[in-house]
Amino acid sequence: MSEVKSNKRRLEGVVVSNKGDKTIVVSVERRFLHPRYRKTVRSHKKYMAHDETNACNIGDQVRIVEAAPISRRKRWMMEAILTRAEQL
Repeated sequence: MSEVKSNKRRLEGVVVSNKGDKTIVVSVERRFLHPRYRKTVRSHKKYMAHDETNACNIGDQVRIVEAAPISRRKRWMMEAILTRAEQL
């Protein structure tokens, strides 16, 4: 089988909320050098993603992929759970 190259963006982040039905909120961290001061800067952005089976819990490391608009704020789908969160 040959893999088809996809132009869809993929991001990895941590689930910060799973309160919505079939919806998760994923926080994605981005690191870059400050243009002038050359210091590493961390910035975060939150994405709402579709989770069809409600399989994700808070703290899980997931991969999300771009999708067609699902609702007003959801433009991403959960592709895979990379690591599960430690349960207390």
